Amino acid sequence: MSYLELDSVNVRLGDGDVLRDVTCSLDERTIAVVGENGSGKSTLARLAGGLIHAASGTVRVLGLDPARDAARLRRRVALVFSNPDTQIVMPTVAEDVAFSLRADKLPRDQKARRVAEALREFGLTDVADRASHDLSGGQKQLLALCGAFVRRPDLVIADEPTAYLDARNARRVADHLFADGRHRLLLVTHDLALAQRCETAVLVQDGTIAAAGAPAAIVARYEAALGC
Repeated sequence: MSYLELDSVNVRLGDGDVLRDVTCSLDERTIAVVGENGSGKSTLARLAGGLIHAASGTVRVLGLDPARDAARLRRRVALVFSNPDTQIVMPTVAEDVAFSLRADKLPRDQKARRVAEALREFGLTDVADRASHDLSGGQKQLLALCGAFVRRPDLVIADEPTAYLDARNARRVADHLFADGRHRLLLVTHDLALAQRCETAVLVQDGTIAAAGAPAAIVARYEAALGC
């Protein structure tokens, strides 16, 4: 079974259908999702993460039904968004990373080791005791990633994680997303160079998947549709 399977899925938000008759079966480790604003690509990411549910059709993520198996899915999936301020909840950097492990019920010493390892991996050890919201924008996004990865998820869903970052921090964040081969990655992005680092890509247009395949071919089709 593919880790992301959608069959005749429709998603309705408010008075409109945001996704219509979406069918796909994707099992590549890294998947890019590209498309214009309003095309439905962020809705697709939120559907996969269990944040919203389909009005009709079948959804399976890591073999789970997000509507029926929400708790089990949350334990296996980490979400990262473009604005890290929406994900930072604790006063200090170290506390915020530790908060991500609250559901794991780890012994205190093991939890401390996991947090220390994650802070070191993301270059945040020197700011561990700093106020979370005093960090720079790039550091905040690294903190959001750190909080996601410390959980060791099976799937990371990242929706425009580099959107508000300068080139240096965007590269650092992207490298972390792709560095750890232990997790799968579903990446929504307008950065077409970043999309081409993935193993496969899907093009979302007008609320449905218009094409899926090799990233270079999908990006070329998208650019042609934009008149680039």
